[in-house]
Order: sequence, then C-alpha cells, then structure tokens
Amino acid sequence: MVKFVMCGALLAGVVALAGCGSGDGEAAASGAAPPSASVSKASRPLTARQVMAALKAAGAPIGKVTVYTAENDPNGKLGRPGQYTSKAASVDRRVPASKVVGAEPGAVDFGCGVEVFPDEASARARSEFIQQAQKSLQGMAGSEYDYLRGGVLLRVTGHLTPRQAAVYQRALNKAAL
Repeated sequence: MVKFVMCGALLAGVVALAGCGSGDGEAAASGAAPPSASVSKASRPLTARQVMAALKAAGAPIGKVTVYTAENDPNGKLGRPGQYTSKAASVDRRVPASKVVGAEPGAVDFGCGVEVFPDEASARARSEFIQQAQKSLQGMAGSEYDYLRGGVLLRVTGHLTPRQAAVYQRALNKAAL
C-alpha cells in the first residue's frame, strides 16, 4: 500500500511539472508573470512577439505579425534542442506582391522574421546555416538579410533593396531589448 501511495505521489509530481512548460515559447507574451514567479523582467528572455513590438516602436515597418508555436512552425524547430525558443514573422507593405506569389503564408519573403535563441552563438549558427544554404542553391532559394543582436536573429526579405532593409538593422540596434 505504501509503495502504491509513493508511486501515485511521484506520478502527480511529474504531471504537475509537465504542465508548467508551454512548449511554444510565447507564454510570457502577455507580460504577466505566474503568481509564484520571482524572476525579474531583465533576466527573462524576450519573446519574438516582444522583439517585433520593440522593432516597430524603433521605427521598423512592422505590419501584420504572425506568432508561431511548436505546432505550426513551418520549420519544425521551435522549442527543439539547440533551436529557437520563439518565432514571429511580419509583413512589409514595401514588398511587391508579384515577388511573393506562391510563398508560404508567414514566410520571411513577405517582410521579416524574428527567431529568438538562448544565446548569440546559437543565433549566429542559424544565420550562417541559412546564408550557406542560400549560397549553395545559387539564388534558387531566394535571399535575405540577417541581422543579429544577442540571441535575436532578425531575418529580412531579399526582395527589399539594401537601403530598405537597413531600416530594420537600425531599428534592431535602437530597439529596447
């Protein structure tokens, strides 16, 4: 009987712990901390949604934002080991509609994407992987501008001119992150 009670208590503890994680990286998007949380905002990593808001406040032409979850991330990387912890994409009205015919909804081609990583090294590795893949496909996979700040990778569509894309880089450098 004691063995049964101990197993039941252990199972209840495991279930309680499993329920603590959201898995989508966006649980803190509302800004409300759980009642028992004592972590300060400064030590909590930003979500991609929060980075998009900061970019917009800093002057980037952020339009409609799509926030991804582990279930709808087209790359299937959100929350996986060594990958981004949150992801969002935005539309830029300066991108000609003719350039995005056939593109997947939410693709970087429409404007920009933000991927947030636990650290700068992981964000840099992802950027290098993307740039190398595009280079090896000799333009068949399109192009993009990648900007890094800490664990934030800002991916901007190659359909914009360098001058247009630089608006995002300036906003990233200026944003209160």
